[in-house]
Amino acid sequence: MADISIGSDASCPDGQTGRLMRLATTAAVSVAGSLILIKLIAWLMTGSLALLSTLVDSVLDVGASVLNLLALRVALEPADHDHRFGHGKAEPLAGMAQAAFISGSALFLMVEAGSRILDPAPVTKSGIGIAVMVISIVASLGLVGFQKYVVRQTGSVAIKADSVNYAGDVLVNLSVILALLLATGLGWTWVDPVFAAGISIYLLANAWGILKLALNLLMDKEFDEPDRQRILDIARNQPLVLDVHDLRTRSSGPDRFIQLHVDMDRCMPLWQAHIVADQVARALHDAFPGADVVIHQDPAGLDEPHAARLYQDSRPVQTGGMTEPVEDR
Repeated sequence: MADISIGSDASCPDGQTGRLMRLATTAAVSVAGSLILIKLIAWLMTGSLALLSTLVDSVLDVGASVLNLLALRVALEPADHDHRFGHGKAEPLAGMAQAAFISGSALFLMVEAGSRILDPAPVTKSGIGIAVMVISIVASLGLVGFQKYVVRQTGSVAIKADSVNYAGDVLVNLSVILALLLATGLGWTWVDPVFAAGISIYLLANAWGILKLALNLLMDKEFDEPDRQRILDIARNQPLVLDVHDLRTRSSGPDRFIQLHVDMDRCMPLWQAHIVADQVARALHDAFPGADVVIHQDPAGLDEPHAARLYQDSRPVQTGGMTEPVEDR
């Protein structure tokens, strides 16, 4: 039987979604750009390496946010003749570039921290540095709050990665305040480069997380198992649906794709089978807004090979003393 597809054109998010995503990236660029200026002045006045590390981090934030802005502009473009599934993979490609930038800067900070540990330098005018860090914390918290709202509304991977990055900046800024207090109050000059080294390790961990997320999207990783099970349950609970199999899912930037086969009575008229498949598709679309849902209608009891059946449940079952994987049936 014929396939049926439904969706609000998953390759072209609605206008409100696009506006929110663009606004979030623009806000990120504006905040990070402002923080670069005040952190540069504070670092020149204090000489703190920990403060320099947050300056480098803010420079990275601007680069990453600009990259996100450009990537989202491409990702939000509707599907065209040469890109029938949209341009969503622009987001994970941007994520990989972010990971590379962050890793390079983290290694630079690590080298600088090692040099400063071997040759300690005093930190001066720590009050200025602390004031700048407080301003940075307030600005970052406001931005993260807005970004989390946008992620809830859009599910954007790029903005989620940006939000995690800026949320980490709050902890980094708190650590810099502590380093400045210890360096000037107790004369522990070694604390400043040690904190900078710790921040570089944190940046490397962030880069690894972004890289893994980007690779999962580029490799068309399946939805998480709870979401897959939810899809199966929704489809099987629809009237006149006898079974579901060959579920395949993937994400591409802001776009999500769901494909599955639905078994129905083999004597059911084609027009009725179409209505049932349409009901299943609409139920899935309600549960996963914006997703592109494709349903293939099968007559129940038909034993046919499916070359596209790539996914198998990792949980084994016992059949006649032999262990076999469970398929999505």
